[in-house]
Amino acid sequence: MNDPIAAIEAAPADTTNATAGVTPAAPAAEEAAVFDPGRRATELAILDALRSVVDPELGMDVIELALIRQIIIGNESSEIKMVLTTPFCPYAGSMVQQIKDQAESVLEHPVKVTLLAERWDPREAGLMW
Repeated sequence: MNDPIAAIEAAPADTTNATAGVTPAAPAAEEAAVFDPGRRATELAILDALRSVVDPELGMDVIELALIRQIIIGNESSEIKMVLTTPFCPYAGSMVQQIKDQAESVLEHPVKVTLLAERWDPREAGLMW
C-alpha cells in the first residue's frame, strides 16, 4: 500500500480472523462499514502532525516519503506501523521518537511505533532517482 491515507482506510476495524480470510458475521461487517467522521478527523490530524517529522538525510517528511504504512487507533493505546528509508538509518531512533511524540500530542494516550521489515521504495513516494 503506497498511500498512507489508503493504508488507514484499509486497516481492519476488527482484527479477529481478518488475516485468515474468514468473513465476519453480519453485525460486525455492518459496524465496520459505518463511516465515523470523528475517527477520520483524528486520523487526518495524526497525518498532519506527522508532517513535522523530517528525515534529515533527505529533507522530506515521513508522509511525503510514504514511510507510514498504517495507523491503528485504539481507545487506550494506538499503533503506527512504518518503514525506514534504509535498514540501518542512523536517524531511526530520533524519527521513531518524534513520530511517537507527534501522534501522542493528537491522541493524548500512548502510541507504539512499529518498524516493519519491508523495504522502502522511493517510487512509492513518487521519487525517481
